[in-house]
Amino acid sequence: MKIFRTKGELQAALQDIRQEEKTKTLVPTMGALHEGHLSLIEYAKPRTDIIVCSIFVNPTQFNDPKDLENYPRPIEKDIALLESVDCDILFLPSVEEMYPENDPEWHIDLGNLDKIWEGEHRPGHFQGVTQIVYKLFSLVEPDQACFGQKDFQQVMVIQRMIDIKELPIHLLICPTVRSEEGLALSSRNARLSEQGKADALTLSKVLRFIKANIKKRSVAELLAESKDMIAENPAVTLEYLAICESSSLEPVSEIEAGKEYVALITAWVENVRLIDNIILA
Repeated sequence: MKIFRTKGELQAALQDIRQEEKTKTLVPTMGALHEGHLSLIEYAKPRTDIIVCSIFVNPTQFNDPKDLENYPRPIEKDIALLESVDCDILFLPSVEEMYPENDPEWHIDLGNLDKIWEGEHRPGHFQGVTQIVYKLFSLVEPDQACFGQKDFQQVMVIQRMIDIKELPIHLLICPTVRSEEGLALSSRNARLSEQGKADALTLSKVLRFIKANIKKRSVAELLAESKDMIAENPAVTLEYLAICESSSLEPVSEIEAGKEYVALITAWVENVRLIDNIILA
């Protein structure tokens, strides 16, 4: 695996690849890698010639400075994990490399997508996400980009940006990787105790309940029963739970045949904010 820390070094390496007309897939990450991240690379392997993974803890998408400060950065472990799955290129830039002085301001009209759910609770978050992803897209010029389903709203935001900017990039949405018990893998899980991880299983339990009963109960009944299930565990504090139309993420009051839906949940366990979702149809 080749490691590059500057845009110039990476572009020089990619120039040779472009001349060979090889397909490139970008896997953007913020490090603290786990099996979920590695699954993105494994998913991309049979669909591409070259995999470029980036590790960059992006300051513009953090609302809480403490959250940014506390974000894990086990870079040596991350490098070893990427080498174990035969990643081709790792881009490991500094903040100064990605946000030089006099960097132009960024804003993209995402409609309601960056105002609801995560957008409401983390104002400006998706502007920061799209800003860094667009920088990476412009630098790498990938044919494809891999994102995990766990961050479902982020995936929809990135797709909206691709559409707005008319980028020739195909988005690969990779299934959420879970522990044997059902907990969605996340870098934030490292901050949970064993009891915390057990309490966090409430999120996936609720999502499975909704999926199993989506054709048997009304949306209002599903949400009410789900919230009752969450309330049974005082260690879990619900932030939001919703059943939405998949692409717009607008909440719905009834399920219509032929449309696609997703259930979203965010909750706090041991002062750790966890998100999860499940595709319903």
